[in-house]
Amino acid sequence: MENSNIRNEKKVSGIMGKIAIIILIILIILKGCGVILSKIPSVPNDYTKKVKTGGEIEEKYLKMGSHEVDYYETGAMMSFKKFEIYYPKDIESMDKLPVVIFVNGTGIKGSKYSALQKHMASWGFITIATEEEYAWNGFSAEMSVRYLEFINEYKEDGKENIFYNKIDMDKIGVAGHSQGGIGVINAITDQKHSDIYKAAVILSSTETDIAKAFLWESDSSLIQTNTLMIASNGDTDKKISPLESLKKTYNQISNDVSKVLAIRNDCDHGEMLYYADGYVTAWFMYYLQGDNEAKKAFVGENAEINNNSLYQNIEKNL
Repeated sequence: MENSNIRNEKKVSGIMGKIAIIILIILIILKGCGVILSKIPSVPNDYTKKVKTGGEIEEKYLKMGSHEVDYYETGAMMSFKKFEIYYPKDIESMDKLPVVIFVNGTGIKGSKYSALQKHMASWGFITIATEEEYAWNGFSAEMSVRYLEFINEYKEDGKENIFYNKIDMDKIGVAGHSQGGIGVINAITDQKHSDIYKAAVILSSTETDIAKAFLWESDSSLIQTNTLMIASNGDTDKKISPLESLKKTYNQISNDVSKVLAIRNDCDHGEMLYYADGYVTAWFMYYLQGDNEAKKAFVGENAEINNNSLYQNIEKNL
């Protein structure tokens, strides 16, 4: 009887050992898959050549700009992990440059949309992003502003700072997708430097019941920044950014503020991060660089976006 029990115990032990090995192998595979997925960009490197456009202005600003682009990064504390900066390679020969700060969406760290930042930098902007995963409160944007102030003023003998006195702190813009859209609202209304922003872009995000369920609080009625809101028909269909919520957020923004709302009709939620980039770039070109060609995309009855077949449900106050 004892021998039988011992044999049974050994058999069970052997089975458990095999199960443990199988579980370990599965965990290793899943971890490997996670590493691979974490490295897959959320924005294709060639998106500027593949995304469809519906107007000459949109097409112009979706293309790469005239500047070659360089990159700088430095470590940052807490969950930001690092500041990731793209800038025109010929920055030394340029006057002070405007800045676009990026606020991350859920699971989309700055390192996953480098192509988007390179594109913006090619148009003469400095861009900055972080690895923050919970950016809804706008604090990553706030810390980016503080870091920009620091490197704009930092000068020490024997140490080169290519950004010294090259950042135009009077021309700061901010853009965010999904959770990052709530982050934009909070950056321009609730953070210490909320009044520093001259232009904002909110992509596929509103003050919805979904946002409130995650306790992502925000108040668009406090917005005093020129604001472009674009979502996709995939967002509205799936109730990620319902049209009624988009309109509510838009209407809560004061009519003293320049604002535009539009729905892109050929993409889904994730693609919205870059599908509207022609007009996103034009928005920042107009408000941060005074580009009158970009202005024609939005201003007036004959504004290009009004007649672009890729966009619908247009509302404007310019």
